[in-house]
Amino acid sequence: MQFVDIKNDIAFRKIFGNENKKGILISFLNAILHLENDNRIQSIIIANTFQLPILLNYKASIIDVKAIDFKGNTFIIEMQVADVIGMDKRLLYYTSKEYSQQLVSGDKYTELNPVIFIGIFDFNFTAGTDYFSHHAICNVKTQERIIKDMDFYFIELPKFNKIAAELDNITDKWVYFIKEAENLEVIPDNVDDEGLIEAYKYANKNTWTKAELDAYDYAAMREQDGRGRIAKAEQKAEERGLKIGLEKKEIEAVLGMNKIGLPKEKIAEALNIPLERVIQIVENHERGS
Repeated sequence: MQFVDIKNDIAFRKIFGNENKKGILISFLNAILHLENDNRIQSIIIANTFQLPILLNYKASIIDVKAIDFKGNTFIIEMQVADVIGMDKRLLYYTSKEYSQQLVSGDKYTELNPVIFIGIFDFNFTAGTDYFSHHAICNVKTQERIIKDMDFYFIELPKFNKIAAELDNITDKWVYFIKEAENLEVIPDNVDDEGLIEAYKYANKNTWTKAELDAYDYAAMREQDGRGRIAKAEQKAEERGLKIGLEKKEIEAVLGMNKIGLPKEKIAEALNIPLERVIQIVENHERGS
């Protein structure tokens, strides 16, 4: 078998956002939220079912799947491959928006149902070392929860370092699937959850149509282009910072030598810079610029 990269936009939506394969998403949610017995999700409506994008208009950014269970709870599942400025505010805004839009004019606040955000990040988002964390609104001192309708679950893939033999619970096995499937050739022996087995089978490239594979490859190229632009911007910023640092040291050296009365020609010779540059630095300093 050859599995797709689950972190790819098309792959993530196809596997977790498919109305015909709802058992996959149900199994994932039950595992990640540690739901047991009567609290387990039995049925779900996927609000945005999987569709191939129109390639010319496709934008690779945030991957999300939204679903509603039989109790009316809304689940937002995102796969974010790169950190962005204001990520914390964006996910809070998005979740709050989903919460408030449940009501129309005349509805009662008591009709509002919980919204649960699950963020799968291919970067470190929190300061802790655990790959999985649960965040909620509570009393900072006592941990009492009065406001219960919003929960945030974060899965940080770089912090997950277990190998197949070390997967001892269903949450580990799901995260391992998301992070490592593209590097595997067979389904791990210790996978016994029906939903997860179905996810592996559905992630098999040999079962995909040509159109789906083309869209998958295109999404990968767009993601790589985005990473390349970020890397280039970081490189330019680093080079600019280095240049500014060197210029500052150069100015400090020229002014220091000039202060002790060293001739400008000697300063230029000692620092291996043009005499005109030495004169410019001294004159700018004397003018106060």
